[in-house]
Amino acid sequence: MAMEATGKLRVIYETKQISERFTKRELVLELIDGKYPQSVLFQLTGDRCAMLDQFQVGDEVRVEFNLRGREWKNPQGEIKYFNSLEVWRIERARDTAPSRRDPGGPRLESSSPRLDEPRPRDLDDIPF
Repeated sequence: MAMEATGKLRVIYETKQISERFTKRELVLELIDGKYPQSVLFQLTGDRCAMLDQFQVGDEVRVEFNLRGREWKNPQGEIKYFNSLEVWRIERARDTAPSRRDPGGPRLESSSPRLDEPRPRDLDDIPF
């Protein structure tokens, strides 16, 4: 599921070598959600870890990411579920394409799904 979000970089972690063939790097974005800012953890994996090298804490960035989920059974037999936000593109917020403006009106956003907007209902979601 592809999504996007724009926010301020609050934390950039170092790259971690998880296994011989798997590396990951995490970042925290502060997203504005109504009255209260949300600190959201994202991750990059493999070769994408280096994409964060050009950014600093405090930069306003736009990320495109996939929502991932998985099931895991612990040694006691309990099933746990985990989610991750897997970044596949990151850019400075001001480097994005110029927004279109309606004269005298609010800024028009792209039609891509955003983290801070509800998903429109599909016709298949109608209960009749």
